[in-house]
Amino acid sequence: MATSANPSRDDFAALLDQTIGQADGFEGRVVIGTVTGIENDLAVIDVGLKSEGRVPLREFAAPGQKADLKVGDEVEVYVDRVENANGEAMLSRDRARREAAWDKLETEFSKSARVEGVIFGRVKGGFTVDLSGAVAFLPGSQVDIRPVRDVTPLMDIPQPFQILKMDRKRGNIVVSRRAVLEETRAEQRSGLIQSLAEGQIIDGVVKNITDYGAFVDLGGIDGLLHVTDLSYKRVNHPSEMLNIGDTVKVQIIRINRDTQRISLGMKQLESDPWDGAGAKYPVGAKLTGRVTNITEYGAFVELEPGIEGLVHVSEMSWTKKNVHPGKIVSTSQEVEVVVLEVDAEKRRISLGLKQAQGNPWEAFAAAHPVGTEVEGEVKNATEFGLFIGLDNDVDGMVHMSDIAWGISGEDALNLHRKGEVVKAIVLAVEPDKERISLGMKQLERGGVAAATSTASADRLNKNQVVTVTILEVRDAGLEVQVGEDGATGFIKRTDLGRDRDEQRPERFQVGQKLDAMVTGFDRSKKPTFSVKAMQIAEEKQAVAQYGSSDSGASLGDILGEALKARSEKN
Repeated sequence: MATSANPSRDDFAALLDQTIGQADGFEGRVVIGTVTGIENDLAVIDVGLKSEGRVPLREFAAPGQKADLKVGDEVEVYVDRVENANGEAMLSRDRARREAAWDKLETEFSKSARVEGVIFGRVKGGFTVDLSGAVAFLPGSQVDIRPVRDVTPLMDIPQPFQILKMDRKRGNIVVSRRAVLEETRAEQRSGLIQSLAEGQIIDGVVKNITDYGAFVDLGGIDGLLHVTDLSYKRVNHPSEMLNIGDTVKVQIIRINRDTQRISLGMKQLESDPWDGAGAKYPVGAKLTGRVTNITEYGAFVELEPGIEGLVHVSEMSWTKKNVHPGKIVSTSQEVEVVVLEVDAEKRRISLGLKQAQGNPWEAFAAAHPVGTEVEGEVKNATEFGLFIGLDNDVDGMVHMSDIAWGISGEDALNLHRKGEVVKAIVLAVEPDKERISLGMKQLERGGVAAATSTASADRLNKNQVVTVTILEVRDAGLEVQVGEDGATGFIKRTDLGRDRDEQRPERFQVGQKLDAMVTGFDRSKKPTFSVKAMQIAEEKQAVAQYGSSDSGASLGDILGEALKARSEKN
């Protein structure tokens, strides 16, 4: 029986299974197809299936560019379905590129290699990047080393990126442009820093200004220009000398190649004002300067740009002690100073403000020789005397023994009050010790002559018995005088005797002499006398000398012996 030329039903079924099997193997794969035609915005591609597929031309173009495709070109496409409802193959160039891109990206990611991409879109929190078909996310913080306000100039331009992480199952890729820039910059810095040397003079551009200095761009690497290296003169803030964007000439002071830190200086390009400072500013020289800074311990005075001296608080005023320097001078004030000490090696100059004004104690000594009468206000009372305010803000001290004749201690100090204006005699002036000694009692009975008198009659002391002459008889008592030209004083009525009969002033006459005891001094420093006090003192002395309570002697016997001894003595 002859075989039929037409295939049997079994042969057809086998051929169909083979064809379908081959078609099913195409789905989900990237295959090579041939462009058979271009219709409007579509490319007709034959991949060897029973029907052709159509792919939009834009899938063959880079973002922002036109597709360069013609009939006969071979291209890679992804077969999504062998046949759709219209009997056409469902093909995708984007999926083909994406699958190929993922394969390549995974390889590059494993090697930490850079990949090339194009920023083509903006999304929340960042941007989208086309990595040759795979879409990645670029966070806004990873665009540049510094914040970028406008990313437009960076879009649609092929540039390198670093993959930070990727997940193929989820289709997530995160990239960074900043990491590439930092790595490139580090390489550039490393190369540039090798070309620099300490001591080298180079131009730079001021990029940033802080309180402690300025950062200067040296052409790819920054150096720190510290505020203390800006100028030899005092600079409170770098902005006083620099502005961002200024081109400056600097000298490289130090290079730390491990940390890639560079220290710069500008003052090093100037002549050092401290050179020859010892000759320019000899000790004792009187100069004019400007106060630049005030502290608790003194004030800094600029003698010339770059040279400042310190006026210690102890050298600011002859008379104002324990006062804050800010109450004596003010910032920017022009002052006269005297050079006290120079240490050019340590770059220190000690200055004196008070030395330029003259020693007020020397001026006082010249204007008020010993014996001169002065007047001043009681400023203060201490346990050893009174301080009197004098000319030029100097104080003189009256020792308590020089306040009044015959009285000292608290009794003498209580004779005067703070704020009272008094007169005194200059006893001594010691400018080197800043001390003036005054006397007040020396003004009594003859003024200056009394101050130098050594006659014992002029030296009245408390409890001293003296002979006085009655000058005037009053109802309240007697006005008396010691000697012919001695101190005058008063005896109260009650002090004329122990008995009431003896206390009658009218029993005394002008010119009569009598003995009395000095009992003290009033606020005008006039002595006060008492006959009664003298009698009591003599009685006590007689009892102690001539008898005792059990001697059997009468008071009359005792006083008789005392009076007899006194008359014999006289």
